[in-house]
Amino acid sequence: MTIASDHVYRAMRDLVQSMDDTIPGKFEITKKGIVHDMMAPIGPHELTTLHLRKRLEKIMPEEIVAHTGEPDVEDEAEGIMRRPDVMVIALADMDVPGSFDPRTVIAAVEVVSRSNPENDWEDKMRDYPLIGIPVYAVFDPRTGTGAVLTDIHSTPDGPRYATRKDFVYGEDVTIADWTISTENLPLYKTTGTS
Repeated sequence: MTIASDHVYRAMRDLVQSMDDTIPGKFEITKKGIVHDMMAPIGPHELTTLHLRKRLEKIMPEEIVAHTGEPDVEDEAEGIMRRPDVMVIALADMDVPGSFDPRTVIAAVEVVSRSNPENDWEDKMRDYPLIGIPVYAVFDPRTGTGAVLTDIHSTPDGPRYATRKDFVYGEDVTIADWTISTENLPLYKTTGTS
């Protein structure tokens, strides 16, 4: 990161931190700038996150957790700060001041937001391999489908995931070393147009 881009990133980070408790929604920083998901997560999003966390923690060893919430995952050198819906991480790697090191995250799990699906399907698919998160799982309550991406490799556009395994709700899905059911995960209700 150049001195100028480091300055810009720090300014964005200061802005995000100052707005975090005063403006509703979730803020993240990407190569493109600040992402603000203005919509508070709705029931199916939060319920999916809860189901995934509980299903993972039921089968993981005690020293590994499926963490939801803060702090962020941050790679200052890349100028990226993200907050996955679920982070699979060792308890020992959580005992740090400030943000988590993304290279300690075993897997990032995202539940697609109804208001900003491209953030999960495009932007995070680009950012997570760039900051070294080895497994990225996406669950999409709009369609009842998802994908698990693994095997980071170099490309002319930077690190990308080489392997993508798509799934439909109802199938078992493997995230890192753990296989969970996707049975009975909630879907967003479709809205009619007039």
